[in-house]
Amino acid sequence: MVLTGSRLRLRPWCQSDLDPFAAMSADPAVMRHLLPLPDRAACAAVIERFERHRNEHGFTFWAIEVPGLCPFIGFAGLLRVGFEAPFTPAVEIGWRLASAHWGQGYATEAANLALRHGFEDHGLRQIVALTVPDNSRSRRVMQRLGMRHDPRDDFDHPRVPDGHPLKRHVLYRLDRADYSTTA
Repeated sequence: MVLTGSRLRLRPWCQSDLDPFAAMSADPAVMRHLLPLPDRAACAAVIERFERHRNEHGFTFWAIEVPGLCPFIGFAGLLRVGFEAPFTPAVEIGWRLASAHWGQGYATEAANLALRHGFEDHGLRQIVALTVPDNSRSRRVMQRLGMRHDPRDDFDHPRVPDGHPLKRHVLYRLDRADYSTTA
């Protein structure tokens, strides 16, 4: 399964993605709002988890390429939320781009491809997005996608240690009915 947009493609991961993914995951700017991936082996385990999810559910966080320009700029897509929270069960949309590719609309384009796939091909009724309150770049993408934030939905992420500055998360939602009017 490959999702193709006007400038980029969301595609299955390949072995050659590991090194640029590990480099991206070692960039402090990219990881500022995320828990660290400590080494290349941890990055490989994440890719394996994404591919298992794709095989089980038909969607995942896919590798992003810009054909003719760059074979890997990051990832984007959909995952079933793997922890319990007041809003679960749910499907999450997410993205992460190498910092050299920020500010060019790639995250929004990739996320729109993932939303369309989730709502149209998988019949999802709602897709959520989550991040830390300080991640203004991702929050702006969520808003451009038509997602809505209700502060009453904000939560402490159960996989982030207590007392950690990334513990608190904001939640955005987009219902299929709202997507069809904004897409």
